[in-house]
Amino acid sequence: MKARITALMTAAALALGALSTAHAVEVQGAKLEDTATVAGKNLVLNGAGARIKAVFKVYAIGLYLTEKKTTTADILALNGPKRFKIVFLRDLSSEEFGSAFLAGINKNLEKDEKTKFVNQITKFGDLFTEFEGVKKGEVIIGDYNPAVGTTITLNGKQLGSPLPDIGFYNAILRIWIGANPADNMLKPLLLGDKP
Repeated sequence: MKARITALMTAAALALGALSTAHAVEVQGAKLEDTATVAGKNLVLNGAGARIKAVFKVYAIGLYLTEKKTTTADILALNGPKRFKIVFLRDLSSEEFGSAFLAGINKNLEKDEKTKFVNQITKFGDLFTEFEGVKKGEVIIGDYNPAVGTTITLNGKQLGSPLPDIGFYNAILRIWIGANPADNMLKPLLLGDKP
């Protein structure tokens, strides 16, 4: 009997231990896991926050890296897999979302970078013609896999084909962590500051 109680207690402790490692961060009601796997590598949640425009909650976003970094330069210098995960907090048309994304990229690129990435920017813009819009609670994930490039998925379905250059993936990240971020309150949160 004593051995059975000990076994039950051990099993309960192991179950609690498993639960304690499966954390999620909650941002404006959206859950973002504290880890992710991209290209077979374990990534950690570097930071998370919400995009607020005027008084409207637009989306929650988490940035995942192979190791935690606190500066834009260090994040962009990482060559391994990366992920951003967006959970929408309101409905948006694909035109609204696509326009904001492309404007954010353009605000953070120098003229020569725009020339270098013109084909990828065009292909990226085309992704937003593949869906009519997003609903509250839907998810877009942008992964960088060194073997493949950048892939974007909406609710698990890949949009378009991979975009190969890590520089272009970093151009996307600069929407939020670049010199001219979409949201000045969000940038420090993605760099690891606590809300």
